[in-house]
Amino acid sequence: MSREVLVIALGGNAIKQADQRGTTEEQFHNVDVTAKQIAKIAKAGYRLVVTHGNGPQAGALLIQQEESDALVPAQTLAVCGAMTQGQVGWMMQNRLGFRLKQEGIKTPICTVVTQVEVSDQDPDFRDPSKPVGPFYTKEEALHLAKTKGYVVKEVKPGIEKGWRRVVPSPEPVDIVEKESINDLLNGGVIVIASGGGGIPVKKNGDGSYSGVEAVIDKDRAGFKLAQAVKADKFLILTDVEKVYLNFNKPEQKVLDRLTVKESEAHLEEGHFLAGSMGPKIEAAIRFVRWSGKEAIITSLDKALEAVEGKTGTHILP
Repeated sequence: MSREVLVIALGGNAIKQADQRGTTEEQFHNVDVTAKQIAKIAKAGYRLVVTHGNGPQAGALLIQQEESDALVPAQTLAVCGAMTQGQVGWMMQNRLGFRLKQEGIKTPICTVVTQVEVSDQDPDFRDPSKPVGPFYTKEEALHLAKTKGYVVKEVKPGIEKGWRRVVPSPEPVDIVEKESINDLLNGGVIVIASGGGGIPVKKNGDGSYSGVEAVIDKDRAGFKLAQAVKADKFLILTDVEKVYLNFNKPEQKVLDRLTVKESEAHLEEGHFLAGSMGPKIEAAIRFVRWSGKEAIITSLDKALEAVEGKTGTHILP
C-alpha cells in the first residue's frame, strides 16, 4: 500500500457543472461525487493534499456583493476568495468525511484557508488576463467598464456574449501557510488547501501581508502546493479522460504519455488553449521539471485508474 504524497487539483466541474445554476444542493451533490473518488484514492494508501477551483463561486459572490452594495459594503476580491475557500472547504470536509467512513477509513480532514504570495510588480497587474463572472455583450461590457470601472475584454470573438470582466492573474511565489499544511499532512491529516489558487497577498516592508485584487490560476498554485509538500505525484483532474492534440477536430489524437520536451513543443504549437488545457499542461511541466516525477491529467471518474497507470495522460521527464 502506497504512502506517497499525492496532490490532487480538482477542476471546476468537481463543484459546479456548466449547465447548473449553482445552488447549494447542486454543489453538494457534485462534491459528494468527487468525494467518492478521493476516498478510493485514500483507501489505496496515498497521503492526500487536495486543492480546487472556485471560479463560479467567486464570480457569483462578486455579483452578490455588488448588487447589495446599497445595503452593505461590498467586499474585496481577496475577501471573496477567502470566503469561497471556506465554502468549498466545508463542502469537501463534509462529504469526504462521510465517504471515508463508508470505506472504513478514520483519517481526519482539515481545510487550511491559504494565502499565496504574489509580486505586485507582476506584469498581469498592468494587463489583466483572468476572466471572472458572467459573459456580456460588447455593449453591456463597455457600460460596466464605464459605470463600475471594470477592465473588460472580448474572450470569445464572434460570439454575441463574448465579453467578460478580467482581473490580474499574477504568478504564485510562495504558499504562506506551507508549514501548517506540512504539519497536518505529517500528522496523518488529509489537507484541503490553496482553494481557488489561494488568497493573493503581497508582502509588506514590515513583514506583514496585504490582500491584492487578483485571482491566481489554480493549476499554477497547485504546482506551488505540490512543491511545498514535496509531492510524489501531481494529479490534475478535469472533464476529459486524456489530453488530445487537435481536440474536437477530425484529426484529433489521444496522448497517453508525454515527455516534458514533447509537452512544451505541443504547447508552443498552440494545441493547448490558455483558457482550458494550457495552464494544466504548464503546471504539469513545472512539476515534472522540479521533481523528476510524473504528473497526470485525467477525468474525475478515472482518478484512481489514472494514478494506477491504467489511463489518463502521464507527463514524464
